[in-house]
Amino acid sequence: MGGLVSLATGWLARRTATQLAAGIAVLSALALGGSLLVTGAAVRLEQRQTAALAALDDYGEMVEKLGVGSDMTHGSVTAADAIYLSNWLEAFQNAPGREGEARSLEETCRTGRGGAGVRFIRGPVGPPAGLPALETVRGARAPGLGADVWLVRLKAGTLCRSRPVEAVVVRRSVGALEVAVGRVVDRSGTAWARAVAAVVGLGVLLLAAGLGVATYARRRLTSAVAEVSRALDRAAVGDFSVRAPETGAAPELVELSARVNQTLDRLEELLAWLRDSADQLAHDFRTPLARAAARLDRLAAKAGTPETRELAAEARRDLDALIRAMNEAMALRDGEAWSFDNVRLDVLAAQAVELYRPLAEQRGITMDLDIQETTVLGVPSLLQRAVANLVDNAVKFSPDGGRVAVSVGRDDRGPWLAVADEGPGFAGEDAPPGDPAVGEARESHGMGLAFVRAILRRHGASMTIGDARPGAVVTAHFSR
Repeated sequence: MGGLVSLATGWLARRTATQLAAGIAVLSALALGGSLLVTGAAVRLEQRQTAALAALDDYGEMVEKLGVGSDMTHGSVTAADAIYLSNWLEAFQNAPGREGEARSLEETCRTGRGGAGVRFIRGPVGPPAGLPALETVRGARAPGLGADVWLVRLKAGTLCRSRPVEAVVVRRSVGALEVAVGRVVDRSGTAWARAVAAVVGLGVLLLAAGLGVATYARRRLTSAVAEVSRALDRAAVGDFSVRAPETGAAPELVELSARVNQTLDRLEELLAWLRDSADQLAHDFRTPLARAAARLDRLAAKAGTPETRELAAEARRDLDALIRAMNEAMALRDGEAWSFDNVRLDVLAAQAVELYRPLAEQRGITMDLDIQETTVLGVPSLLQRAVANLVDNAVKFSPDGGRVAVSVGRDDRGPWLAVADEGPGFAGEDAPPGDPAVGEARESHGMGLAFVRAILRRHGASMTIGDARPGAVVTAHFSR
């Protein structure tokens, strides 16, 4: 029993509120339909019992008025007796307003309502009297209604010309006579038909209401989930201006929305603290770096040997790279990085190729451009820097006379941009799959890739580095 309860609980836990509401509506409609069937069966049984009691009374009255008994044997019944029985039964059957009968045969056939009596007598000689179908149509025994009681269904044209009827018939032998006495079973009646129609209508209304409520609940829940997802999607790209609705959400998501907003508030607070810390660090480092750059320039100017001047120039280049890295890191946290717009990725790629083509031509590097119109949502300035860094990296690491290919398109995953070069590729290209050294080498392919990866993550995109054989291909995949 416990396992069954656990199974039912697990099944219910996997159902959505919409499925549960629809299930309850269907079960309610089925319960109404089942109760209607049970009630109809009970009413039908009561009608048959009423007809059986009336048929038993008719049998007793008929035998009493006929005045026959067990002393009427096969040898004592004559042809005159048969004619008498036939005439008597016809008069008995067609007597208007017979006491105990709810209605006549004519009224039963006209209205379809029960209550009329049907009879049949067969003697050892002479023709039978009454309704022959009571002898030929055997029907089914109904012991629950009484001894020697049969349930007989008479087709249209048997008793009534245009409609079938059901009758409860008592079949017994009285001396040499075979006697069958029955009553037509009343149909459900107008009141019962109205009750059935009302219950059916209520069931349909309940089912429609349940399905309607389930559909409304599903749409409300879907809408609320979409709002929460939108807030999280915006936060994933650094936009904390959107919050999940708490008052307009579905009741099932009110607490979740509140917790999501609390988390977003805390993240925004932490990011604000990081921005303030970055501002302070930038302020603390900017002046010393500028002072160090000026001193290196003076040192290079006063250097007496070429080696000293070259060493000072290298130190200055390292210092410039450090300053550029700091400026790029600051760009990622600037206010402009939070403003998203539709950006033509193909246009950015074409601009980057045009920017670096003169530098590539000086070294005999061919630049191929294969693009199709592609739009992504992002920060134009940051994406421009990312594309430029990828192209710059490819030109820098390509050998003289090499080739750089820039492609932009869209596939099942969404928009993408790829930059391939014919440089040295990444270290460990002959290493077996899964070697950690390969992953580390891919991460370090070029100095600007970390900055590019950070920008792509800000835009909800991903970056992969593959082997171009020769060289490497860097691919940025954007979400739809």
